[in-house]
Amino acid sequence: MDVVFGVLGPVTAWDGSGDVIPLKGPRHRAVLARLVIARGRVVPVTRLVDDLWTVPPADAVGAVRTFVAALRRALEPERPPRAPSRLLVTEGPGYALRTDAVDAWRFEQVVGAAARPPEETLKSLDEALGWWRGPAYAEFADDDWARAERSRLTELRLRAVERRAEAKLELGLAADAVPDLDAHVAEHPWREDAWRLLALALYRTGRQGDALAVLQRARAMLVEQLGIDPSPVLRRLEENILRQEDPDTVSQVWAEAAAAYDRTVASGSRARLESTVGILRNLAVTGGGGLEAARGQRMAAIAAAERLGDAELTARVIGAYDVPAIWTRSDDPRQAAEVVAAAERALAGLPDGGSGAARARLLATIALESRGTRTGRAREAAVEAERIARGLDDPALLAFTLNGVFMQTFHRAGLAPERDELGAELVDLSVRHDLHNYLVLGHLVRMQARSALADFAAADGHAAAADHLAERHERPLVGVFTTWYRALRLAASGGAPEEVEAAYRDAIARLDGSGMPGLTAGLPALARLSLRMKAGRPAQKDPHTDWGPYAPWARPLVLLAQRRPHEAATVLRKAPDPPRDLLFEALWCLLAQAAMAVDDRETMARARAELAPAADELAGAGSGLVTFGPVARYVDDLTVRVG
Repeated sequence: MDVVFGVLGPVTAWDGSGDVIPLKGPRHRAVLARLVIARGRVVPVTRLVDDLWTVPPADAVGAVRTFVAALRRALEPERPPRAPSRLLVTEGPGYALRTDAVDAWRFEQVVGAAARPPEETLKSLDEALGWWRGPAYAEFADDDWARAERSRLTELRLRAVERRAEAKLELGLAADAVPDLDAHVAEHPWREDAWRLLALALYRTGRQGDALAVLQRARAMLVEQLGIDPSPVLRRLEENILRQEDPDTVSQVWAEAAAAYDRTVASGSRARLESTVGILRNLAVTGGGGLEAARGQRMAAIAAAERLGDAELTARVIGAYDVPAIWTRSDDPRQAAEVVAAAERALAGLPDGGSGAARARLLATIALESRGTRTGRAREAAVEAERIARGLDDPALLAFTLNGVFMQTFHRAGLAPERDELGAELVDLSVRHDLHNYLVLGHLVRMQARSALADFAAADGHAAAADHLAERHERPLVGVFTTWYRALRLAASGGAPEEVEAAYRDAIARLDGSGMPGLTAGLPALARLSLRMKAGRPAQKDPHTDWGPYAPWARPLVLLAQRRPHEAATVLRKAPDPPRDLLFEALWCLLAQAAMAVDDRETMARARAELAPAADELAGAGSGLVTFGPVARYVDDLTVRVG
């Protein structure tokens, strides 16, 4: 039975049919609420006793156990006698709730999602705000153990209300935003951003006087009640309204420029097609929604160029999409194959071999789009593209080809030092020629490589530099990678388990809306497996775990955790070699662990041979996402086992 837990209001649980599950008395709900707040961590029975009673009765521990038993019966009524609970588990000195189905956690993911088109943002926030049934943990407002979590969720809700209003303003729905913002300001008068949004919404509905009156009320409240002046943002908004200027001058410029372009450039012209690719390239780095939209239109632009029968134009259209790429698994393998085929056709059709720059861009595209395919052609294309680019005076082209070389630097384990050198060259080249997109890429490449080499001091510096550039140039997807890196760094540096788990939860939340399925698929499960293995625990046994593309290499460990060693041995023998990408060493370590458990000497010998060149690295840390510990430890264990 699928159980969903609700804490955005009174603490509630619903079964798979959506019916409310009776949770008995207030202390039963208090136990459940306390375990939800712990987010999967074990809460000792003694802590539950302290939280439930100011003066605990003599049989408090027994009472807690009675509450837990009653909750288990309510939450899993069909569980066989003496079978362990799947949801409310006993571990060590206490209890933990094993679930991802909590309304508050889903709400966090929506609010923390990467930037999306305003219509998607509005739709998702409307739905998420509808999950609130009252104040969070409503019946436990006076309990100390709930206070911090209630405050945090309340702040998230206020932020969501303001983000929804911003989305409405972007969509031209200013009049629709006014009533909600008016109520929001009245209830939370200390939030300057709420005042700003209300004044802006009023101004855009033609109510200039009301907008100025709102800003004057904000000023009076801040000065008289808090003794502070309004922020520069509020002061600037007031000046713009007094001059009757729309504060969003960027939108005005864009609209006028787009209109002029439509008037002057013919709809079927080659210039318009090439300009479209330039827009798609810029759109791809603006966030998850932009990346998905650009990916959806890219092949259409290439097909349009091919229909015109001009190989040089097709080469320019394909090569102009020089979007930096850091992850080694394609987000859309079928489209990637189509792009590679189109690039090969354009290469073959170029008159007299075409210009060096056109050839280099097509070859670099082949290298990039063939990531993870193990084709010799892709590596040859990367080498040839780099050779051509180094003979030309075109820094942007060289940076693009180095990105292709990076994607093909995974032909064996232990190549983090080579990738670090590539990253260093990208950083130097980009600083000298103001290539800020490739400067971000260079820092991310070096963050990954230094992480693989356990040089976290250097990796920290590159992560910070990437974040700074991302903020300056509005590149929200960079934060996905740096957030994951910091969770990895905490895990590899021996951080407290609850802190590491919290960091990974934050990182997983950043995946929602990122527009990168090649990165996100199966990654949360792989991260949780890395933490379990670090703690000496077996793999996740839940049959609903989404392993994504990593299933072939995780499956033997899952079967071992289910105490099915013979099946594990069979599956292990059939497992393919891991793809040669950023998780190559990590997946070989999973195979090595399973092989040692079932005494598969052939797989142990192969794993040792593949991993030995990376003995100085941390398994998987080159991804900047997860690590399974020092490769040397696996190599040493395998050496002992195979002799």
